Amino acid sequence: MNAPRWSLQRVLDSSLLRFNRPDVPLIVATRNAAGVVLPLLLGLVFDKLGVGIWMALGALVVMFSDQPGPYRQRLLHIALAALGAALAGWAGFVFGAQRDIMIVLALLLGFGGGLLVQFGAAASRIGMTSMILLVIAGATPMPLRQAMLDGLLLLAGGLLQALLAVAAWPLGRCRPQRLLLAQIYRELAQLTRQRPGDDDAPPLSERMLDAQTMLLGERDAHGRASEALLVLLDAAEQLRLHVLARDSALNTSALRQETAVVLDAIAAALQTGTPSAAATEALQRLQQHDAAAGMAQAAMLAPLARAVRNANWAGSAGELRAAAAERSLPPALRGDSPWVQLRANLNMKSAAFRHALRMAVALALGVAVERYLGLAHGYWLPMTLAIVLRADFAATLSFGVQRALGTVLGLLLTTLLLNLGGGMLLSILLLGALAFLFRWLGNSNYLLAVAALTGAVVILLAMAGESAAQSMHDRLVATLLACGAALGGYLLWPTWERTRIQPALAAMLRAYADYLAALTGADARRLAHMRAASRLARVNALASLERLRGEPFATAELRMRAERVFAHANRLVRSAMSLELLPVEQRATPAAAAWLRQCAESVGACARHLDGARDVVLPAPPAAPGERLTLQRLADAVHALQTVLQPAVAAGAGTD
Repeated sequence: MNAPRWSLQRVLDSSLLRFNRPDVPLIVATRNAAGVVLPLLLGLVFDKLGVGIWMALGALVVMFSDQPGPYRQRLLHIALAALGAALAGWAGFVFGAQRDIMIVLALLLGFGGGLLVQFGAAASRIGMTSMILLVIAGATPMPLRQAMLDGLLLLAGGLLQALLAVAAWPLGRCRPQRLLLAQIYRELAQLTRQRPGDDDAPPLSERMLDAQTMLLGERDAHGRASEALLVLLDAAEQLRLHVLARDSALNTSALRQETAVVLDAIAAALQTGTPSAAATEALQRLQQHDAAAGMAQAAMLAPLARAVRNANWAGSAGELRAAAAERSLPPALRGDSPWVQLRANLNMKSAAFRHALRMAVALALGVAVERYLGLAHGYWLPMTLAIVLRADFAATLSFGVQRALGTVLGLLLTTLLLNLGGGMLLSILLLGALAFLFRWLGNSNYLLAVAALTGAVVILLAMAGESAAQSMHDRLVATLLACGAALGGYLLWPTWERTRIQPALAAMLRAYADYLAALTGADARRLAHMRAASRLARVNALASLERLRGEPFATAELRMRAERVFAHANRLVRSAMSLELLPVEQRATPAAAAWLRQCAESVGACARHLDGARDVVLPAPPAAPGERLTLQRLADAVHALQTVLQPAVAAGAGTD
């Protein structure tokens, strides 16, 4: 496997020219745009446009916190983002005229907001939103009473987005969970028709992890519909194992096609939320198939039948019975408490801590520069810094370039459109269209999304009295300065992925070793937890590997070694997942259990080697007992992994 050398042109081409299919539903983008436009329309009608502007700004900045998930979780994320924006805006209003206090506030909020990256994307958005509102509000200082009122308007705008996001809660409490499961079953059908190669990562890992976090983390999973969703998740996990098993009963194209038809029908029933006769009929045809006896021996029909039955119940409008079926998130998916996690990251070895310090210094310097130099529209400088500066080099470079180009495009187009005239109503409608495009394209092409966001902000500020044409030059200069400063700041004090890739791969291998060890027992709950932990570790390792690919100073040898370790680890875990299909009494026999424990010890030694313990001697991988193909593939994957990590030792072991 050859690892291509780092190329700036390749990195920029992949970010600037890539246009993924928008994954944001049109209804979501539409309601988010409505949350921005509605306050302005009401303000225009009642001659309170100033009130509408601050509410619209509050709705605009929390827009991206409206992410898929349970309604309770969605409401919490948007409400927290709105509260953070309102408090930061209030501080900016009150202390905006006091230069030194604003610099200190920027330092503190930059550190706190940067540290939130350790808690995930949702928390990171809250931090970035707060930083943006601090510098925007700081440009319009006002008396304490007025600051309180306008801060409440920012909060009201954010809460309006929250209300729109959960408006269908009483009618469709389980709809987000149901749609995610529909996507999983749809992709299972595609996977059944065309299986991936041995070196590919086990498909659906991230979606299954999202589903487990969403469903198993719900503490109010009461009632028949909620229970049906949990059963569907368990069935999907079992079906995925069967589909990925090379020696399963899906050994003919006819069987694969008919099974895929059943899975597609289940997905359609979940998508529409209505009972599906098509799924039942497709299952009956599959049961009557000549080779159904082989499938029954592989135990695939049982979870398939459970999925068909529960797809009907999951879409019911009401609950069929009240039952206390509370299930908490498995320990493998549950992190430490936020305070424990926060304390663990308060040191210079933590990438989150280093990013927080970098963000604090950058934001404070941005505020200081624009205040001391008296830059016109200078708040655009620290605002861009807060958006562009990321925790890794590749993202900072990509976002910086796209932010600069998108800002230029957005300023030029919006200024041109505003100069054409058309009145306040037309400006509000144009703002709504740009807000829609920003939300819809946000995950598809950041350059175009930034152009839309820039245009929306320019229109809002023009409504507040700023001339778009006169301020265009100032904003362009501030954007270019901020993008250059963000990249320069990262290069001065970097956190390179090349120092983190091996610990991430080691954590993945440790999780795989625990999973192999769990296969030797009859504790189904522990096995499920270890499987979930291995999936989470694999997702983290893949994210680290993708960041490594975008770094300029990582050697080709390191990238190639990491790619090879990840590929052979994928082969290993796919074979292990196939073993899970065996009855417990077969894989838990003394001989089989001893062999699996040897494999687990070998994989654990590989993890310790990656962690830097160079004195670790990798034991020879145990020979596969019997002629079963899955066992042979597992032993071969362990040996290949050792060969990558310690070629001489592994080669010698293989000749014994």
